[in-house]
Amino acid sequence: MNNQSKYRLLASLLVLMTMTPIEAQTAPDVPRLVVNIIIDQLRTDYMEAFSPLYGDRGFRRLLAEGKVYSNAEYPFSSPDRASAIATLMSGASPYEHGIVAERWLDRTTLQTVHCVDDKAYHGLITGEQTSAAQLAVSTITDELKVSTEGKALVYSIAPYRDAAVLSAGHAADGAFWINDLTGQWCSTDYYGQFPQWALAYNNSSSLKNRISSITWEPVNSLVGGFNYFVSGGIRSQFKHSFSDDRKYRDLKECAMVNDEVNRFAETCMKCTSMGLDAITDFLTVTYYAGNYKHKGVDECPIELQDTYVRLDEKLGELMSFVEQKVGKNKVLFVVTSTGYADEQSSNLEPYRIPTGNFNITRAQLLLNMYLIAVYGQGQYVETSLGNQLYLNLKLLENRGINQAEVLERSQDFLLQLSGVRDVYTSQRLLLGSGTPGVSKLRNSYNPRVSGDIMILVAPGWHLINENTHEDILARESYMGFPLFFLGTNIKSELIQTPVSIDHIAPTVAQHLRIRAPNGCSVGPL
Repeated sequence: MNNQSKYRLLASLLVLMTMTPIEAQTAPDVPRLVVNIIIDQLRTDYMEAFSPLYGDRGFRRLLAEGKVYSNAEYPFSSPDRASAIATLMSGASPYEHGIVAERWLDRTTLQTVHCVDDKAYHGLITGEQTSAAQLAVSTITDELKVSTEGKALVYSIAPYRDAAVLSAGHAADGAFWINDLTGQWCSTDYYGQFPQWALAYNNSSSLKNRISSITWEPVNSLVGGFNYFVSGGIRSQFKHSFSDDRKYRDLKECAMVNDEVNRFAETCMKCTSMGLDAITDFLTVTYYAGNYKHKGVDECPIELQDTYVRLDEKLGELMSFVEQKVGKNKVLFVVTSTGYADEQSSNLEPYRIPTGNFNITRAQLLLNMYLIAVYGQGQYVETSLGNQLYLNLKLLENRGINQAEVLERSQDFLLQLSGVRDVYTSQRLLLGSGTPGVSKLRNSYNPRVSGDIMILVAPGWHLINENTHEDILARESYMGFPLFFLGTNIKSELIQTPVSIDHIAPTVAQHLRIRAPNGCSVGPL
């Protein structure tokens, strides 16, 4: 055999060795549809406590058939709905994606702005001008749009504007929320025209046409007879109607809003081709699991129990409806929480628990007086929002005052005030991001919109702001919430190791065989 024949034989063998295992393997299926279910304020303890009241199609099915991460958490401190959803969809923290909260301060006007406000775009069925432009990175839905050359269908449905827009991302086909004034589903021309099917729904089936007939009372007799909370014994039944000027807002702060979300989501599925072709589509829905009208648990314990029972029903209804349309093994469900809860503002004094009021408005005035004594007359502290103080950086620059020195002096001064546990300056957060305990605070900070000084109030103390009428009870209590994956290529498993929510986006990206969002630096689960 000559050298040329040997070469041909060797090449043939290499091709055969290379091709055989590829032909023998079958790539796992990619889901036709991802249904991303975000539950505002879902808590593991409540979900488990009310389990005797559940059916078999909701939480029980997720626990039995899904991959369950029982201890999920956010990679930054003090999440709210907006910052949580932005992180969930982008796989990045507020430091990268820019959504530090639902509202923050515009330093040029010293006015608070909403995280999705945008005067460049007009509201559809609403006066709210809205876009996702403040979200500084891509989301998993954006990457799906890019990878399919815009062919994937992406819709987001939520009771609230911030949740709808931030979970839709930049490139979605539609983001819908309930108008606080009219009860109709509305949107923004940032995503194009309002679809005809949504207009038809508003004309025939919207909340506006049904609100006067809606009454919220326990879904069954078991709810009122079940007692999880230790305070006050068995409570009387409840019955709430929605009739005053706040009727739509009140309904959005109770269990009944989840019915509206399901109604509209099912209409969206029926009137579009979501999940019916080989190109993966993406639907995000947001449910509510918080307290009625954001009251304390002691004021509405039976309402909270009923909220979880109704939530379990809506979960089961939506999952069953989607699977009937798309196919049971062709859908990937992702279910998790926004990871925060309304805190009850209790009076701890009668129980001799250390407590008090820290008035940040007065702290702002005191700090400014101190800086006047050091640097001369001037308005050195411009304003406060939440637990943050904003310095007049332009004044410091014009007077040639060293900003780092002012921050250090301010930190030392504020640490002496009663009720202050710690003080973090922007400089300390940026330089100490690798320090244990500081990384979560740094992740919650964004240089573009956050304050220059962050004050941590001692647990049990109230943060009072006279200008905004805020009264926030400081707590460090751990609040666990779950993360579920169910559907295509998912094997049932219970994982108790803590897991960070920013891993969801790269995990879904891996299932869809697309890139993770561009601000995401963590790997898939």
